[in-house]
Amino acid sequence: MEKFTNGTGAPLTGSPFNHFFYTKLFELLLRMKANYLWPAIWSSAFDIDDPENQPLGDWWGIVMGTSHQEPMMRGTPIEWDLFGSGPWDYGVNAQNIYNYWVYGAERAKPYESIFTMGMRGAGDLPLAEGQDITLLEQVVSDQRQILTNVFNGTNLTDIPQMWCLYKEVEGYYDDGMRVPDDITLLWTDDNFGNIRRFPVISERNRTGGAGVYYHVGDPRDFKWITSTQITKTFEQMSLAIDRNADRIWIVNVGDLKPYEMDTEFFIAYGWDASIWTPENLNSFVTSWAQREFDLPSQQSLQVSNIIAGLTRFNARRKPELLNSTTYSLTNYREADTMLSDWKNLSDLSTTIYNSLSSDKQAAYFQMVHHPVQASYTLTNMWISAGINNMRASQARLSTNDYADQVETLFEQDYDLEQQYHQLLDGKWDHMMDQTHVMYYYWQQPQANTMPPVSRVQPKKQALAGVMRITPEGTLGTWPGDNPNQCAQGYSCPPPTMSLDSFVTFGNRYIDVSAGGPAPFTFTVTSNVSWLQLSQTKGSISPSSSEQRIFVSADWSQITGAEIATITFTATAANQPPLVQTVGFTANHTTIPSGFTGFVEGDGGVSIEAIHAARNTSVGGISWIELPGYGRTLSALTPWPRGGGETNFTAGTGPSLEYDFFTFNTIQGDGNISVTTFVAPTLNANGDDRPVALAVQVDSLAPQTTYFIPPAVPGSLPDAWDGLDGFAANNIVSIPNNFPAAPGAHTLKIWMIEPSVIVEKIVIDTGGVAPSYLGPPESIKIT
Repeated sequence: MEKFTNGTGAPLTGSPFNHFFYTKLFELLLRMKANYLWPAIWSSAFDIDDPENQPLGDWWGIVMGTSHQEPMMRGTPIEWDLFGSGPWDYGVNAQNIYNYWVYGAERAKPYESIFTMGMRGAGDLPLAEGQDITLLEQVVSDQRQILTNVFNGTNLTDIPQMWCLYKEVEGYYDDGMRVPDDITLLWTDDNFGNIRRFPVISERNRTGGAGVYYHVGDPRDFKWITSTQITKTFEQMSLAIDRNADRIWIVNVGDLKPYEMDTEFFIAYGWDASIWTPENLNSFVTSWAQREFDLPSQQSLQVSNIIAGLTRFNARRKPELLNSTTYSLTNYREADTMLSDWKNLSDLSTTIYNSLSSDKQAAYFQMVHHPVQASYTLTNMWISAGINNMRASQARLSTNDYADQVETLFEQDYDLEQQYHQLLDGKWDHMMDQTHVMYYYWQQPQANTMPPVSRVQPKKQALAGVMRITPEGTLGTWPGDNPNQCAQGYSCPPPTMSLDSFVTFGNRYIDVSAGGPAPFTFTVTSNVSWLQLSQTKGSISPSSSEQRIFVSADWSQITGAEIATITFTATAANQPPLVQTVGFTANHTTIPSGFTGFVEGDGGVSIEAIHAARNTSVGGISWIELPGYGRTLSALTPWPRGGGETNFTAGTGPSLEYDFFTFNTIQGDGNISVTTFVAPTLNANGDDRPVALAVQVDSLAPQTTYFIPPAVPGSLPDAWDGLDGFAANNIVSIPNNFPAAPGAHTLKIWMIEPSVIVEKIVIDTGGVAPSYLGPPESIKIT
């Protein structure tokens, strides 16, 4: 506030958004080639905060509008609360609201504006129950009469107007409400960047055309830091171009500062969509990095890779949606891999930051380095909290180390925020004030709250003794009782592990941990020569309370499946030796000579969609890569999509083929499960054209799945919203079951409808374990 006012804000609203602020914003918009603005509404009123705001907007050439809930160039709720009379309810207070709108039209008449038509309820909510299409049609009719009266002599169809089909308003349209053709229809997204609907062919000849309102919000707002992939924005807005929704584009960026580059791309694409293709999207970021930081081409490419990693990791699950078990702590080394990937990104960003001249470091910090460091810190804190809680249940002394780490990272989160605010003598002070830790519902928390942690008594030994043995892939720990060791929860047998020759990591690990304050030494032995251990002895103490032993096999000594026993023996002063065994099965699976493709490991086959063996075109349409799109690597989608929205029946359209080899079936019953992971895509081509694809194994009949269920008009489909919905998880899984004996097979994915985006395929032969991202990609024989 102190940057643009005397510290008190506007007289009636207390808002800092006066003409000094807005002239800076108007200039920024023009620099980015934007010329349309909905001003802030929740604690301000554009024309009331400063009477110079709108004239200066017009002077700068900015077309002013109001949001989907503010008709006729008058604000709600602030302006209505100040000057309105009676309830915001046209059914009982029509005359007062009509008069309120008349003044809005008169006030805006000298300036270039787009009038928001229609009406929503107070507070960004639907109209009161029982108010229906008939009333809304009267609202629009009255608003048109106001414009006719105020702009006397002007053709009504020449006055820019738009009707925003946001949330329940789209339901009114779906239920049959229509507005005059010259009013632009503004289609909207689900608040997570997935556009709910596009104009179908019969709707594309309206004189007012159509546009898009892109948004941030439910099931949690995500205003803290960048988490939008450019490829996602491109994919959705290129569909808008294809479907002629290009008359008006407006983006709700939440907080502008963390979304600078993302906002610039949205506007640049709207300015000239013909420039950008899936093949050259990365050049936008590379050129941006060269311009902003004066970097050579190699470092600019590295910045592009950093931002691609940053936005991919944050788009997997928005930072505001993270919790301590988002990433699996036990399966596929998922949490460990996530932290390793973040660390690599952080290290690369730090290297570039340190190489910059001092006059470029501040800009790089706020646009690249801070988002990386802050996101890494937050993810590390949540995963560490999960490990802390898990290890507390396992009676491991390292529980306390992770509690300390969570506390340190929680403080580091604030320190990074303060470092940002102190740059350039506080130029961007308060820009990162947004709270983002420990949400309780969709809205931002009132304060950042540290994730809950547990501690074990550091001076007291675990009941089972000094040593804790934790094999990879289990929440259980031995010796002693633990509810995760077996179904009974007590008197469970020793743990067992297995490894086959096509497991991606090539080994397993076993953690040796302190169960209390007593130091001890340990040895690791096995009863076979083919078992390989990363170490055979070690020592544990309170200051060094963990060691990880990696176990692998010399496959040249193994035929078929062989079993070994690994023995851990702990020796501590004044205590008898403590012995714990682990059973280990090594299964030397082999494939026939000449096979090429993906091979089962760990009871499943995992394939990144872009690694298809064959890609067959039909009618000029083929599957193309959206580089970097999605949660893991990249994605494939049918292209070109065009405006005709060509579709196919199963088995006739463009197809992808993947060769794979299996050794097992689910429970030995001869069946496998194929799960195709696709991007969340709404039925944006209309209810009569729901998105779909078909999956086929070998010569079996293709199975078609319409994977997004229908929704009540104006609402989202079941399973879309919620903390574990399609939008929050940023994925939709499509399961199909097929009979398939062990051996070589071919999987086909057939295009049915356009706009389907395939990211990953997982074939379960009986061993796929729960995880957020699915198993890492299987070994491929070439």
